[in-house]
Amino acid sequence: MGRNTDSWFTVTQIDEDTFAISEYGHWEKVHSFLVMGDEKAALIDTGLGIDNIKRITDQLTTLPIIVITTHVHWDHIGSHGEFETIYVHKEEEDWLINGIKKLPIEQIRKDVSRDITKPTPETFDPKTYQPFKGKPTGVLEDGDEIELGNRTLTIHHTPGHSPGHIAIYDQRKGYLFTGDLLYDETPIYAFFPTTNPVDLVDSLEKIAKFTNVTKIYGGHNTIGLDPTLLNEVKRAVDELRNQELVKFGTGIHRFGGFSVQF
Repeated sequence: MGRNTDSWFTVTQIDEDTFAISEYGHWEKVHSFLVMGDEKAALIDTGLGIDNIKRITDQLTTLPIIVITTHVHWDHIGSHGEFETIYVHKEEEDWLINGIKKLPIEQIRKDVSRDITKPTPETFDPKTYQPFKGKPTGVLEDGDEIELGNRTLTIHHTPGHSPGHIAIYDQRKGYLFTGDLLYDETPIYAFFPTTNPVDLVDSLEKIAKFTNVTKIYGGHNTIGLDPTLLNEVKRAVDELRNQELVKFGTGIHRFGGFSVQF
């Protein structure tokens, strides 16, 4: 995979028409993904909003861009306002319009401004930082398909980390974009008031049954996880349920290649 770094973003070319756009200068190490078809492109999430991700997508494609929101958390909707076409799962349409439930702006500003290791643009001021709010172009439901032109993305509702969280399956490439449902290195969170440990485990079980997955692309940390990780997810789901750990307050549970925190 080729990689190019600019003043804030790091662009990793996954293949000829798929790119990861990463923000390694922030502790979240968040990724957004540009997925291009013959007629349109999908931008899966828009990052932190510390810098304008459209500056990068403009360099990568001239295709019209559809923003697909894996979930409405501040670190994934930062540059939504730069794009005309935005989709979100119906369970989080209200969050996108009116704000993230049970998360004070003071906490968001604290989190967005800490542990930054690269210079930020002059336009970024953590004291006035505001997550995007706005009406989406449309809402998504489980099983919806988005056609990009010889490349179809299937939407899978995977709640738990948030009520309207989705995973996105690329039918042509076999890529599974998992947002904050599955990634490595740091725990997958389901301990906030707006999370649901039972739903999270159900969603992990759901994606563990997927076939024809060639690569897993989570919203944080390592870009591109081996699909054999889904076998470990199956084992983890059984262990968590059998040991009655699927509830708030049971802490961090580590497995081969990933962990969860309830």
